[in-house]
Amino acid sequence: MPGDDIDRVQKKLSRVRGEIAKRIVGQSDVIERLLVCILCDGNALLESNPGLGKTTLVRTVAEVTDLSFSRIQNTPDLMPSDITGTEIIREIDDGREFVFEKGPVFANLVLADEINRATPKTQAALLEAMQEQQVTAAGETYELPRPFFILATQNPIDQGGTYPLPEAQTDRFLMKILVDYPEEDEEFEIVNRYTGGGTAPEVERVLSRVELQRAQQFVQQMPIADDIRDRTVRLVRSTREAENVEFGASPRASMGLVLAAKARAFLAGRSHVSWEDVEEMALPILRHRILLDFRAEREGITPEDAVRQLLDEA
Repeated sequence: MPGDDIDRVQKKLSRVRGEIAKRIVGQSDVIERLLVCILCDGNALLESNPGLGKTTLVRTVAEVTDLSFSRIQNTPDLMPSDITGTEIIREIDDGREFVFEKGPVFANLVLADEINRATPKTQAALLEAMQEQQVTAAGETYELPRPFFILATQNPIDQGGTYPLPEAQTDRFLMKILVDYPEEDEEFEIVNRYTGGGTAPEVERVLSRVELQRAQQFVQQMPIADDIRDRTVRLVRSTREAENVEFGASPRASMGLVLAAKARAFLAGRSHVSWEDVEEMALPILRHRILLDFRAEREGITPEDAVRQLLDEA
């Protein structure tokens, strides 16, 4: 890997975080995990209560990285064609023709708001886009733009009228990122910044799409010590044998955790992966891939608790 190119991209990624901070107060862990997910060319599920700035965060990431952005508000009456697009009849000189009108999924960065309010049929349309980076409509297959990411949100409190995501779909999300309330001083800063009558702070485009794809290649090629890689795989495998866990994480989680650890190291400006990178990425990678048994749920044990225990034993 050419060292000068790597240093230049790493410095630009550091500037990306600085630009995002112009609009987003705090949430440094969330920003880091979101950028790691993008460097891994993965999709993320963001879970939080309403009003915590998820849309602003994702839109800002798109602006700073020169990615096209679209937002889908999922509702029970949303149809797959509302996402993927549909054929329309267009008048031409010789009569009429069918033309495919692309839907909002044809963007580099797609925010799927409250994904669990969409019906399973509509969720399946998003699943194809996430996994295959293409959509099928009217018997034709259409490639989605590159790079392509779906960042979906869901509200953990209001579950009325929702359709919980099946395990097969949640497994397609590289990470499940929890967005918590800001600290007191951060909330004061948010209020001061956005209630003074001014406009939202301007951000600068720092990283081009080509440079982002180059960064993704660097992450893929980053070396990782055999002992750390093997220890990571054993950690994921231990979720299938752990007490109180009914279903553990798949090999997709092993690959995702290794890649996420590489991306975190790259984002920090390092050329090597440490065990700390694995520990920091283990919760967002594994928390949505572990299904606890009835006894654990009765005792109030959470998937996060199970992952932390396995990390202590790793």
